[in-house]
Amino acid sequence: MVTWEALEHEGPGLYDAEYLAYLRSILKMLPEYGLSAFVSMHQDVWSRYSGGSGAPAWTLELVGFDLTALEETGAAYLGGVKVPGVEMDRGRWPTGYQKLAASTMSTVFWAGETFAPKLMVERDGAKVNAQTFLQDAFLNCYDWLLRGLTGLEAIVGFELMNEPHRGYISLPSMHEFDYNTDLHLNDVPSALQSFTLGAGHPTKVPHWTRSFPMPTRLTSHNVRNTQGRKVWRADGPTKGQCLWELHGVWGYDEHKKEGVVLKESYFMKDPSSGKKIDWYVDYWYPFLRRWSERVRPIAGHDKIVFVEGIPNEFCPQSWTRAHQIDNMVYAPHWYDLNALFAKAFSRLSVNVQGLSRGMPVWKALYWGHRSARKNYQLQIHNIVEEAYKSLGECPVFIGETGIPMDMNEKQAFNSGDFTWQERMMDALLCGLERSLVGFTLWNYNPDNTDSHGDHWNGENFSWFSKQHLSGMTYSSLDQDNTQLDKGGRILHAVVRPYAAKVAGIPIRCHYEMSTGCYEFDWANPTGESIDYSTSSASPNPSVEKPPLDLHASTPARETEIFVPLYISKGRRVLVEYSSSTNPQAECDWRYDPKRQTLFVLQEDSTPGAVHRIRVTFDPPLEERFPLDESFWWDFARVWVPICAVALAIVYLIFA
Repeated sequence: MVTWEALEHEGPGLYDAEYLAYLRSILKMLPEYGLSAFVSMHQDVWSRYSGGSGAPAWTLELVGFDLTALEETGAAYLGGVKVPGVEMDRGRWPTGYQKLAASTMSTVFWAGETFAPKLMVERDGAKVNAQTFLQDAFLNCYDWLLRGLTGLEAIVGFELMNEPHRGYISLPSMHEFDYNTDLHLNDVPSALQSFTLGAGHPTKVPHWTRSFPMPTRLTSHNVRNTQGRKVWRADGPTKGQCLWELHGVWGYDEHKKEGVVLKESYFMKDPSSGKKIDWYVDYWYPFLRRWSERVRPIAGHDKIVFVEGIPNEFCPQSWTRAHQIDNMVYAPHWYDLNALFAKAFSRLSVNVQGLSRGMPVWKALYWGHRSARKNYQLQIHNIVEEAYKSLGECPVFIGETGIPMDMNEKQAFNSGDFTWQERMMDALLCGLERSLVGFTLWNYNPDNTDSHGDHWNGENFSWFSKQHLSGMTYSSLDQDNTQLDKGGRILHAVVRPYAAKVAGIPIRCHYEMSTGCYEFDWANPTGESIDYSTSSASPNPSVEKPPLDLHASTPARETEIFVPLYISKGRRVLVEYSSSTNPQAECDWRYDPKRQTLFVLQEDSTPGAVHRIRVTFDPPLEERFPLDESFWWDFARVWVPICAVALAIVYLIFA
C-alpha cells in the first residue's frame, strides 16, 4: 500500500527516491518467505490534509484551497489524522467525503473539464484545466513508481486507486445528502451549506448524533464559521472566490444572508451539452483504460491489474467486456458497516447492505453466531454475484475487509479476552470462504498498539500488535517456529486452512474453527472451452455453479491445501476423499508440516467430476464459543420470570 503523497509530497514532478528505495527493499524480501503482493495506490477522503490519506497537500493548494482554513470553514474534518491519529469522535472520518475539500477535489480530478472549465492552472508556461494537470501528475507519478519496482518477483500486479469517489458528480440535490448511502454524523452540511461556509459566510448546519434503532438522528442546528473565514486563497486560481460560485452553481443573497442554489441539477448533466452524466462510463472507464495502457509497457503484460468501484455499491451493469481491461481482477471492498460504526459486535448482527436497498428491518436482523455467518455470507455473496452478472467470468477478489479490534469499549485490551473479536472474524471469514472469493485482510500494522491502534483516524484493525512483543527475539524464521506467532491477535480465527492451488475449479469451501474440520470441493473442467467474447452463448457464471466449460482440461492433478501448523501441531491429520463419478476412486495425499501443505493427487480425471476432500484432526480443536444460540433461550432468564409473575397475577385475580 502506497500513497501519492509518499511518492510526490514535495511538489509536482519532485519524487521521493529514498522512499521508493525503501519500498523496493521491502518487496524484494518477500519471496524469501513465500510471499507475494500487489501494489495499491491508497486514498481515503482524497488526502491526509482533507481528513484521510492519499494525495499530496499541493493538490489542494493547486485548486485554491487554504490548508490552514479547512477545519475552521467545515471544509474537512481533521480530528483523526493529527498525531497520534486517535479519533475522539469514533467513526466520523467518512463524513469527510461529503465535505467541501474532498468532494471538490474528486469532482475536479475526474471531471474538471466538464464541471469546472474555468479552473485553469499553469503548467510549463501554459494554462491547462486542473483536471488535466492532476490526472497527468497522478499518472506520471504512477509511471515513476512502476519503473522503480520493475523486475521484482514478489509483485503480481498493481491497483489503480483505493476506494475511488465521485465527489459531487451525479449529486441529485444541493440541499441534502442521501441518508441511506452517506454517513450522517456530527456536522453534515449540505453541498450548498459547504459552499457558503467555504466562501466565508457563517452558516447554520444540521448536527447528527448516534441513536437507535436508526444509526443517527438530527438533534440540532448550529452556526459554523462564525468568524467568516474563507477557505479559498486570494492568490489562487479562483482569486478567492468559491469555485462553484465562479461557475454559477450558487449565489449569496446579501439581504437574506443565505446561499441560493442557481443550478440545482448542475452535477447531474454536462453543463455544455445537457447530456446526463454517468461517472463510470464518462470518467472511470476511460481513465482506467488510459492507466492500463501506461502500465503494460513498463510493468509487463503478465501483471494483474486490480480495480474496484465506488465503495458499498454493487458492480455497475455498465461494466461490460467493452469496458474491461486485460488481465483484470475486480477487487471491491466489504465491511460490516454497522459493527464499524458502533465499534461493537454481539449476538445481534445487521444486514446494512439490505437495509440500504429497502429490506424490511425484521429481515435484516440476525441472532447468534451461525446467523452472523449467514448474514455475512449473504452480503458478500451478493457482491460477487452482482459482479459476475456484469463482468462475466472475470475474477472477483475482495480487496479489503476486516474487523475493529477495539470493539465493545476496548474491553479485550483490559481483560485479555478477545472472544468477540474471534467471533466476528470467524463470521467474516466464513462468509468469504463460502462465497469462494479470495481476499486481503485489513490489516497488518507493525506499529499497532492497543492505545493508539493503527495511528490513523482512530482505527484499530491490525491482527498484529507490537505491544505484545516486548523483549521477543526469534531463534529462526522457519515456518514451524511458533515464536513467529507472537504478537498475533485472534489467530484461532485468522489462521485457517485454504486451497492454495487447485487442479480444477472450486465448487464449495467450508471450515469449522470449533473443530478444525475443513471441507473443499472442486471440479474437473469439461474440456469444452468456449470463447464467450466471440460466441453468442452466455456463460452465466455464479458462485454456486461456476462454468466448467470455460477452461480446457488441465494436465495438473495435484491440489495443494494450506493446513497451518498452528492447528495441526500435536494432532493427527485425517483425510477423507470422494468423487462424484466414481465411488471407488481414491487419492494419494501427504501432509508436509514444514511447508504446512497438504498435497492431494486425485486419480479421477473424468470431465465434470467433482472431488471432495475432508480434513479433520485427532484430537479435534476445542470449541472457542457456542455456535448454536437461540434468541428465546438467551433471554430465558428474563422472559421466564416475567411469565411466571404474570401467571401468578392472573391466578390471584381469578382464583
